[in-house]
Amino acid sequence: MDGCVDGGMALNAIIPFIRICFIPMLKPFLTTVAAVLLFGHAAHAADIGATIDLPCPFGDCKAGISLSYLGNYDIPTGFMENGVEVGGLSGIDFDPSTGRYISISDDRSEKAPARFYDLDIDVSVSGLKGVTVVDHVTLKDKDGQPFALRKVDAESIRFGKDGIYWSSEGDGKALSPPFVRVANRDGSFVRELPLPAGFAPTADKSTGIRDNLAFEGLALLSGGDLLVGTESALYQDGPITTLTAGALARLIRYDAASGEQKAQYVYPISPIPQAPSMASGWNDFGMSEIMALDDRHLLSIERGYAQGVGNSVVINMFDLDGATDVSNIPSLAKTDQRIVPVRKVQIMDLRALGLAPDNIEGITFGKAKDGTDVLILVADNNFNPTQKTQFFAFKVIRRPS
Repeated sequence: MDGCVDGGMALNAIIPFIRICFIPMLKPFLTTVAAVLLFGHAAHAADIGATIDLPCPFGDCKAGISLSYLGNYDIPTGFMENGVEVGGLSGIDFDPSTGRYISISDDRSEKAPARFYDLDIDVSVSGLKGVTVVDHVTLKDKDGQPFALRKVDAESIRFGKDGIYWSSEGDGKALSPPFVRVANRDGSFVRELPLPAGFAPTADKSTGIRDNLAFEGLALLSGGDLLVGTESALYQDGPITTLTAGALARLIRYDAASGEQKAQYVYPISPIPQAPSMASGWNDFGMSEIMALDDRHLLSIERGYAQGVGNSVVINMFDLDGATDVSNIPSLAKTDQRIVPVRKVQIMDLRALGLAPDNIEGITFGKAKDGTDVLILVADNNFNPTQKTQFFAFKVIRRPS
């Protein structure tokens, strides 16, 4: 065999439409996906202090880790900080210079100008005790002014060497393109990375981003590159997820310092994991964030909602090594070229752990005040009174390689 499978074979539940080719080292990955029930042993993982082993599914990680659950904390919808409503937290990152965190809001300057918050997270080896909203910082447009109403949809935020990297999904309906920009700590504009061809929205929806399914994830790799992930497929790359088929998202790899695009990869989003409770009910599933472990291994969050059932949140590990550069392939749905996607394995299902996640959209490693290494997750409440701004914390236990 040539190491390829067609979209009509068994893998079409995850990777439809294109011919996916697995180099020989990737073949064991298929068995791993089918056979491993990761965290199946952790029936009581929701208990404080319960330890969860994170395997190294590709066998080539520099070091393995385990997680110990430290609890969760909720900020109710409607909570105000200095006259500004706290909510829409769609990305989070740790600031080692202050020991605090920053978290970006996806408020489209409707409740207050687009902004990120400074957070003091009270977490230690004894558990997650609380989250204090210390302040907020208004993001500025290129002209030095706050963003006007519905001119931005911020989704992810990361500290870089030359500033704060943050993304906007744009507005597909208004034909406003997504972007990645760099800001100073005070929110002022520094620069914008160039948008590759094929991502800008189009009126006829033939190419480009879908509305509200664009730049959701940012990750700074250890070697200095920036990875940008779309929530779901571009129009030219095929449909979005269903209960029986996944979708093909794109990852853009930039040289962070120069802003030059270096590559694009295919990220296979899994099918929607649960059906709504009623036949006409809403459900969805997409990639909401990515975070680097080193220069090739990353974590991703895939999350969705099924009406009448609730939220599904899974964390995956994926590997860029060997993935095809598709930056010169205009349409994934209309190419005959053989494509190797990033290798992906699910390593954690929050519901299966006994947790009750809301709309989880942010993930970061951080440091507790007692020196404990921690993993923090945050949920976007959509400024909805039936949802909550929710934080989960895990102690990170590093194991030697």
